Amino acid sequence: MAELGEHSRRFLKALAGETRQQLMEAFSGNAELTVGQVAERAGIAQSTASEHLAMLREGGLLTARRDGKTVYYRANPAGIAAALTELQGYLAVCCPPTE
Repeated sequence: MAELGEHSRRFLKALAGETRQQLMEAFSGNAELTVGQVAERAGIAQSTASEHLAMLREGGLLTARRDGKTVYYRANPAGIAAALTELQGYLAVCCPPTE
């Protein structure tokens, strides 16, 4: 029996929110953004942006680095690829295509 790992569960939970899906678009082209920049682009409060970014980071979709008091976020291609590989394996076992 197939079992979905914790990494993939967090990945799916992070992507389940429409706002978080929209926020991910801001990181195209390997952009590195602060919470304030993300909030401004999305038209949301910084506290709201911070909550969404934390969930995206926990889901493996973003990485974060701190420079003094400022935290910079960037897409995490390795984390995204790992989650997609795990999901693909899970789906192949639980729901294989029929011929």
